[in-house]
Amino acid sequence: MYTGLVEELGSFAGRDGERYRFAAAIVLSDAAIDDSISVNGCCLTVVTLGDGWWEADVSAETARRTALGSLQPGDPVNLERSMRYADRLGGHLVQGHVDGVATIVRPGPDLRAAVPPEGGLRRYIVEKGSVTLDGVSLTCFDITDDDAGGCEFSVALIPHTMAMTTMGTVQPGDPVNLEADVLARYVERLLGQNGAVTDNQRVRHD
Repeated sequence: MYTGLVEELGSFAGRDGERYRFAAAIVLSDAAIDDSISVNGCCLTVVTLGDGWWEADVSAETARRTALGSLQPGDPVNLERSMRYADRLGGHLVQGHVDGVATIVRPGPDLRAAVPPEGGLRRYIVEKGSVTLDGVSLTCFDITDDDAGGCEFSVALIPHTMAMTTMGTVQPGDPVNLEADVLARYVERLLGQNGAVTDNQRVRHD
C-alpha cells in the first residue's frame, strides 16, 4: 500500500527481457530483497539490488497493461516505498495496481488527462475525487465526458510536484498509469453497480 506521495525521482536504466533495472538512492536506503517499491504507480518487487540500483521482474502482461512497457533508458520514474502502518497518510490509499493508461492532453501546471472508455474507469473519476497518475496522488476537477464513454479531467500541479515528479515533464500524447480510488471500488462492490444495496449485501439483525 502506498500514499501517492513520490519520495524520489529515479530513472529507468534498462531491461534484460522481463528484468527491469532502475537507478535510485533514497528508496534504497533501507531496501531489501522482496520489498515493494512503486514505479510510476506500479507496485514492483525488489529481486536484486546494488549500489545505486535495483531490479524487478515485469511480466509481459504488466508491460502491456501499463506504461512501463514504453520506458526508454534514461527516462525519469516516480519512486515510492510501500507505507508502514505508523506512517502519515499524506495523499490517499494507493494500491499500486494500475487500472488503465490515460493520455496527457495538456501539460502542467493545469494538467489535463484523457481516460479511455475501455475498462469502465469513467465512473471512478469524480469532481474533487482522488486519482493517481504515474503514482502521484492528485485531485480531479473540470471533468468532461466524450461520446465513446471516456472522459477528460484536470489536476492542478504545484511547483514542488512538477519539480519532484514526472508530472513536470510529461507532454501531450504521453501515456501515464492511472489508478482509481480503491475506496470507490469497495463502495461500488458493496452497494452494487447501480448504487443499491442487494439482499446478499444487506446486514441482517434478526
